[in-house]
Amino acid sequence: MRQIILDTETTGLDPREHRLIEVAGLEMVNRKLTGKHCHFYIHPQRDIDPDAQRVHGISLDMLEGKPVFKQVAGEIADFLRDAELIIHNAAFDIGFLDAEFERVRLPKTRSVAGGVIDTLAMAREVFPGKRNNLDALCDRFEIDRSNRTLHGALIDCELLAEVYLALTRGQESLEMAIETDSDSSNDLSLGARKPLIVQRASAAEQAGHEAMLARLDKKAGGACVWRDYEPLDAPAGADAS
Repeated sequence: MRQIILDTETTGLDPREHRLIEVAGLEMVNRKLTGKHCHFYIHPQRDIDPDAQRVHGISLDMLEGKPVFKQVAGEIADFLRDAELIIHNAAFDIGFLDAEFERVRLPKTRSVAGGVIDTLAMAREVFPGKRNNLDALCDRFEIDRSNRTLHGALIDCELLAEVYLALTRGQESLEMAIETDSDSSNDLSLGARKPLIVQRASAAEQAGHEAMLARLDKKAGGACVWRDYEPLDAPAGADAS
């Protein structure tokens, strides 16, 4: 399965007014990063909100000479095509990508990609009521984020890849178990099993069991509750315990 770990940085929070300034994607195949990636800094053709700049540290001056989205839109769409996208808080990034694709008359993200996984939604199911931002998840899974002083799309993708693998490690184990159980060389179907050996209670064990029930009857002032579980018509030779 081809998957893309995706992250973006923007000039603000509203995709109707604000623009993308950074897009990064890392390719993963069969749960391993391939080394292929897509990474662009993009000139937004507008100013950057101070609050946003404090988060990612990207200024408009740093984007001078960078391409506008129209110049890289086709390359981004081609990289995402038919891949399953893994995004933390997917609604945010998809909203901005959709707005940018629409401006250049390209199909929306979900029409280009093969599906979307939101790791924020996954983390909320696994850790309900806890902080589940990327920093908190890295700390929870003991993932080194010492190089992350500011938000940046490429480094966030690298961290998110590790978080995703940690979140889905149990699923991988389950898949491996299913493959092992279906292996014909390790067939555990009922037809291949040896008959179970039934160890009957000895006469002494049955007598001890009855003596214990009698003591319980005496304490209860009548038949103890365990008498309800005694077989009424046990076949000859069958256990009474």
